[in-house]
Order: sequence, then structure tokens, then C-alpha cells
Amino acid sequence: MKLINRKGKLWITFYHQSKRYRRSLKLDDTKANRKLAETKLIPEIVHKLNQDEFLKNTNVKKVPTVDEFMKISFEMHEAYRRALSQRDYKFIYERHIKPTFGKRKVDEIKPSEIATWQSKIMQKLSTKSLTMIRAVFNVMFNDALADELITRNPMSLIKKPKNVSVNEILPFTIDEIFTILDSIQEKMRAVFAVGFFAGLRTGEILVLKWEDIDFENNIIKVRRAKRQGVEGNPKTASSIRDVEIIDILLPYLQNHLKYKIDESEYMFNSWHKKPFADFRCLAKTYWQPIFELLDIQYRNPYQMRHTFASMMISNGEDILWVSKMLGHTNSAITLTMYARYIENKDKKRGAFLTAS
Repeated sequence: MKLINRKGKLWITFYHQSKRYRRSLKLDDTKANRKLAETKLIPEIVHKLNQDEFLKNTNVKKVPTVDEFMKISFEMHEAYRRALSQRDYKFIYERHIKPTFGKRKVDEIKPSEIATWQSKIMQKLSTKSLTMIRAVFNVMFNDALADELITRNPMSLIKKPKNVSVNEILPFTIDEIFTILDSIQEKMRAVFAVGFFAGLRTGEILVLKWEDIDFENNIIKVRRAKRQGVEGNPKTASSIRDVEIIDILLPYLQNHLKYKIDESEYMFNSWHKKPFADFRCLAKTYWQPIFELLDIQYRNPYQMRHTFASMMISNGEDILWVSKMLGHTNSAITLTMYARYIENKDKKRGAFLTAS
């Protein structure tokens, strides 16, 4: 039987019939109380254990499951969180934590199990997404620690994933593009086709109106954008532009005509027949779930724009045209971001040099 300190209080930890127990002595951790525990309390407890009386008479705290305690945790923080954040955290729990740990007792989860679970998530989702998932689980464990249900937060023993820069370019392959588009619900397929084949920013896609689509001249008129739920002007003056509808994109836009509704002038609407407030709402419903089914590394939706640019440049499209499609202020920005995708395999390097 061992004395331990937990937040300034004396506890005992011991094994009985191959099961580990932890009990509070409800005493401050002082020299005098340690002496009292060692000379009187612990011998009494040992005697009662031998008589099978201690555990019968001890008020054993029932340890809840993760699902049970997560509900308590959400209630504890509801008054301090924004409603949108609370909703996001509950979504994260239901999708990523509950299926694996929901039925497990809070005090039974081992760090090795969390590490294995985290590794599987990293195969499908970005480090940013995993960091959010970890944060939700970590809060619950800290709450359990405060309630003395556990002696240590197992999340603290697992390394956080290394952050990948939000600006890192991780383009999809052409095969991945079509696999993703074929897997997305038809009603929203055109959203992502515009991202992949026109290179619009996600905030620009959100607020496209039917009047912006000129089928006669094969042009998308980019005239507005939505950032943090607020509709306004695009990012820069050069972002106000006419984007060419290339051949591969046209059928997606034409097919989307059947989803046009009288209640809205916007192209892409929620089930409430209103434009989406934020691309994250759209991504959570239509983008993120498909990566759990596909054997494709998860990337955030903004990588559609990077994919368009890198794909066009690597296949020899004019850099000035790509820059105009993206709405960059000048082609130097485009070159800086995507220079590594410029290829000229047919040109013989250094051919102008001759031996003297």
C-alpha cells in the first residue's frame, strides 16, 4: 500500500485480488498526516481488507464511460463557449472519438490506445483536424482529472502531431480529383468541380450567383466573396475577374441547373434554401466524410485551388493565364508560389554553351 499526493491531498493506492484501487484519505499532505496514515490509518485499512470489510464499507465512486462523462463535460463548458464552437466540438466527438472510446470507462483508457487511434486519424485527416480532435478529448480528460476519476491525463503522454503549414501546397492527382468528385453527393458536386477546375477561393465559390455564370461566353464572373460569414468584395482588386469555364468544368455547371431553386439567387444552398454561412459548414457535410471512405490522404478544401494552379502549370499552360484565373495581382506571385511545377522536359539545358 503506497501513499501518494494528489493536489495536496493524501491518497493511497493498492492492489487487491489483482485489481488496483485508489482512495482518498481526505487529509492534507503534511508530515504529521503522513505519520498518522503510516502508523494508524494504513494498518487499519490492511486489517479491514483482510476481513473483506474495507471495500464493502467504502463509498466507491462509479467511474462513467467516456460517452457519459463527455455529456457532463459539454454541460460544464456550455456557458463559456460560443454556440458554434460547442456544436463543432460535439460533432468532432460524435464522428471521431465516440466510435472508438464511447463505451469505455474513463479510467481504463491507456496512452498506447490513444496513440494507435491518433495514428489512424493522421492517415485520413490533416494535422490541423487532428489537433482539434485531440483538444476535445483532452478537455474531457482534464475534467475527469479534476473530478478525481483518473490520476493522470493519458493525452499528456502522447506527442502532438507536427503542424503542417496552412500554406503548404499538397495538390491532388488527376485520378484523385475524379475519384473525389464521383464520391461527393451530386447536389454539391459542382461546388468542388469549380474549386478543382476554375481555381476559385472557397469564399468566392460560396457566393456565386446564377447571374455570374455566362454559359454563352463560357465565363464565371467573380464579383464577391464571403469571409467569416460576411459577404463583401473579393480579397483584392485583381480578384474581381472573369474566369474561363474550361471544357471539363462545363458539364458540372450545366448539370447543376437542375438544382436551381426559385427561393435563392445563389447557386449553392443548404437544405434550408439559403447560402452557406461558411465553407467549413459545407466541408463538414460533404468534403470531410468522403475521406473516411477513400484511400486518399486528407487535405483541406483550399488545396483544390492549389491543385488547379499546379496542374495547369505543370502541364504547360501559360503562367499569365493561370495568374489571371487565380486573381493574383501579378504573375510574379503565381511564379513564387508554383515555380516548382514549371517543367520543360523537351528543352536541353545549357545548349547555348559551346566549348572554346
